[in-house]
Amino acid sequence: MLNVSRPYLIGLLEAGEIEHRKVGTHRRVKVESLLEYMRRDDQRRREAADELTDLTQELGL
Repeated sequence: MLNVSRPYLIGLLEAGEIEHRKVGTHRRVKVESLLEYMRRDDQRRREAADELTDLTQELGL
């Protein structure tokens, strides 16, 4: 769903970006936690794109 590598996903989990729990040596992620992360990530991307658009317009590029 995220289209990221396994090591990157584990980094997100360990950094607390996506809520998860460990069962033995496996990590379990609830769908709700994954969808919430995706919503937050989309919002950050939109804000960054809007900021770049504003800067481009200010500079007249």
